[in-house]
Amino acid sequence: MENKVLATVEGKDITAQDVEIFLQQLGQQRAAQFNNEEGKSQILNELVNQKLLLADAIDNKVEETEVFKQELARLKETVLTQININNLLLTAQVSDDELQAHFEANKAKYAKAEEVSASHILVDTEEACQEIYNKIKNEDLDFATAAKENSSCPSKDQGGSLGSFSRGRMVPEFEEAAFNMEIGEISEPIKTQFGYHIIKLDDKTPAQDVELSQVKQTISNELMTMKQREVYVAKVEELKNKYKVDYK
Repeated sequence: MENKVLATVEGKDITAQDVEIFLQQLGQQRAAQFNNEEGKSQILNELVNQKLLLADAIDNKVEETEVFKQELARLKETVLTQININNLLLTAQVSDDELQAHFEANKAKYAKAEEVSASHILVDTEEACQEIYNKIKNEDLDFATAAKENSSCPSKDQGGSLGSFSRGRMVPEFEEAAFNMEIGEISEPIKTQFGYHIIKLDDKTPAQDVELSQVKQTISNELMTMKQREVYVAKVEELKNKYKVDYK
């Protein structure tokens, strides 16, 4: 793609690529506001303003001031430090044997947990809940309709459907009932801190083991983070013995 020159200030070009770089630096949310013809025109004007201020700074010999020299020295230290850290972290490596060993020792952690898919009807009183349950049981009312007409949970708009969830996502009473039901079963009223529920189990997926290939990247990222931390700490400890540190 041609890097078109959009403006020139004192012989210094501002290109379409400069505008795109500025746009990316705004962050995703703000960039979305300026990622149009008008927004990019505003960015170009701002880049022109910055080039004008740069020209003014050069004319006024700002680079010869003590403030500039101090700031330049600070930035130099920051860049040197970051480059050295980046080079150090590149020395961290994770072998295939380490990946395999970690996976074997932590299979339960990476296994896909048991999940259920359930719908529910939530009401305030036990009496109302029992009445609705009786109608469903006697087939005077189907579950989805009962949810839409009576439930106080926003899930009523989906016929009471809560989608799929694993253990630890719901309150204990609700979870205990849902995970011990059979597919298609409808529970009697169950009390929780939110009120009274009727639960219908829509589906159930048992826990599943996974292969290393399925979680290899996840494990690699975890181990790499650990390794990088280890090499960083080790290097800092080494340097503490090499260079004088005097806390005030």
